[in-house]
Amino acid sequence: MSFTIQVRMKKPGRQMSHLTSPTPFVLPEKPETLRELLLGLTELGVRDYNARKDEGQLLPFLTKEEIADQAVCGKVTFGVRGGEDADPGKAAENTIQCFEDGIYRVFAGEKELTGLDDRIPWTEGLVFTLIRLTMLSG
Repeated sequence: MSFTIQVRMKKPGRQMSHLTSPTPFVLPEKPETLRELLLGLTELGVRDYNARKDEGQLLPFLTKEEIADQAVCGKVTFGVRGGEDADPGKAAENTIQCFEDGIYRVFAGEKELTGLDDRIPWTEGLVFTLIRLTMLSG
């Protein structure tokens, strides 16, 4: 049995004021705690990355439109990846460590989930929001 959740991901900044559409993610089962949710999303991300990491563009150049589109996101790339597969165990450890270090916050609807063992307050149409906090320097 699988379970679909809706997730919205954000970074603070100019785009923070405009709401992004939730993205559906299909998990193998309904998570009951924040830890289960984060590890399920991490597993999906690793699986997706490893499946597409060797895909890239056939032409070794970018159009002006592609450069402009990617520049909005803050990173311009040819899309060529290659290399080693992502390690699911290390990714899971990193996900948990980043949460514990305050790199990102998680909201279930309007309620912030602050502990990894917090129970998810399931309601009809629940949308999760993950906000990645930006570290300032200098």
